[in-house]
Amino acid sequence: MTDSAWHPIATAPFDRDLELAVVEDGDTHALLACCRRLRYGWVNAITGKPMDVNPTHWRDWQECGRHEK
Repeated sequence: MTDSAWHPIATAPFDRDLELAVVEDGDTHALLACCRRLRYGWVNAITGKPMDVNPTHWRDWQECGRHEK
């Protein structure tokens, strides 16, 4: 998928590298970490550590790589 538009978080796919965003004061703010949705919540896609985040939107992450640490 090469679509750079934001999608509602309810449609976020599982087990795929994603860019997440939150809406604050009417503005969309992207998170800096590459994330993955798992059955139990969100994790940092690089480290695998759980993330305490309540995103509102998602899109595919374009540059996330597992080799980065």
